[in-house]
Amino acid sequence: MAGPDMAGPDTAGPDMAGPDAGLLAPVWAGVPVAGAVGDGAWLQAMLDAEAGLSRAQARLGTVPEAAARVITETARAERLDVVALAARARQSANPVVALVREFTALVAARDTAAAAYVHRGSTSQDIFDTAAMLVARRALRLIRADLARTEQALAALAHTHRDTLMAGRTLALHAVPTTFGCKAAGWRHLVLDAADRLAALDAAAPVQLGGAAGTLAGYLAHAPGTDPAAYTRDLTEAFAAEVGLRAPLLPWHVLRTPVADLAQGAAFTCAALGKIAVDVLSLTRTEVGEVREPAPAGRGASSAMPHKQNPVLATAIRSAALQAPPLAAGVLGCMLSEDERSAGAWHAEWEPLRALLRLAGGAAHQAAELVGRLRVDAARMRANTTLTGGLIVSERIAAVLAPLLGKAAARDLLDTASAQAAASGRPLAEVLGQDPRAAAALSGVGHRDLFDPQAYTGAAAALTERALTRPAPPAPPAPPGSSAPAGAV
Repeated sequence: MAGPDMAGPDTAGPDMAGPDAGLLAPVWAGVPVAGAVGDGAWLQAMLDAEAGLSRAQARLGTVPEAAARVITETARAERLDVVALAARARQSANPVVALVREFTALVAARDTAAAAYVHRGSTSQDIFDTAAMLVARRALRLIRADLARTEQALAALAHTHRDTLMAGRTLALHAVPTTFGCKAAGWRHLVLDAADRLAALDAAAPVQLGGAAGTLAGYLAHAPGTDPAAYTRDLTEAFAAEVGLRAPLLPWHVLRTPVADLAQGAAFTCAALGKIAVDVLSLTRTEVGEVREPAPAGRGASSAMPHKQNPVLATAIRSAALQAPPLAAGVLGCMLSEDERSAGAWHAEWEPLRALLRLAGGAAHQAAELVGRLRVDAARMRANTTLTGGLIVSERIAAVLAPLLGKAAARDLLDTASAQAAASGRPLAEVLGQDPRAAAALSGVGHRDLFDPQAYTGAAAALTERALTRPAPPAPPAPPGSSAPAGAV
């Protein structure tokens, strides 16, 4: 029986309901994006949206400037109990209703008159969706900064190892020679693809402003005598300017392109980094040994085997890449939003979107460290190209023999010779040297260079140089803070 200090398996106490710290998510636990998308960050983003809306209305004269100032000054997440708000969110299926009630009370405690202008004419989805874009944009800038670090490290690897010989592998087996520089340049290309996508998403993130059913009627109700077209356009643009987002052409309450794009961008980022991770995992195998992860003291230790130093960075990045696709698919499914506000599809986006931002942010942060300090064993790479005794250049031998013997005859000869070399363990050059047809055909060819893997890397060096001409996108600005812009009322 469990004693006073030994809780049984079904006796989790109240302290067990604390914040999610990432205990089961080592890919993002403790990295910058974790804080950027946590509950506190979402709460602050919703408050930023409320404050920005009041300032936008003040610009157009439908909210007193003094009230907007008090609302903005009060909009600080630390003044609210996020756990209590989360519990009360069950009563309305979203956190904004309870937030508005609590926030209004805080504003009223400072200025009773100003409290009347909190959430004026607005609806929960305007605030929450705008907050989602703020959270996403702040997370994207952290991710983009880590992608920039990753890209720079990969460019350096590609340049340094432009001519570093290694075995190309297809379907897990040695194919033809390549260079590690060409591989690193390919990794960089994927990282730039991800960075370009995220930069476009950063620039396109829109505010949400539609009111109860996408007509902005609630906002117009508090602006009698104004021209509906001009006022709603001006209010949307003012709101976007106040919070630093883009003004959309239409409200997107049930037109979920911005969220779907974010999900796909985050998932692609995880996949691009996952490609690097699986290559590192393959190359770091004991019997391959061509690269090694950076390993500070204690990193990668096994609980049972003292000799092991596990590739934990690549493992974590791969885990993110494996988790992301079904999450993105779930968000895409939420595009089936009925009517002018969905009962469930909107709500179902929130956790997958946050999970995707966490995964992309964690993968990018760990990838920057992985490639920035990757240990490359060029000698081991070269040694591994000799494992097949020259079979790695059989394609080249076939190309040389084809015009001398005929294509079909050359292929038959190489098929037979390759099988004999593999079965006997003898070098391919030796086997071919004992075949009269091959020996005669090859007698006039530079025999030694013909079997040298370094002499058969094709355009790997040129491709590496070409890939390195691709520019990186501009560095992202620092993630915006939660306070109002200087001079804002």
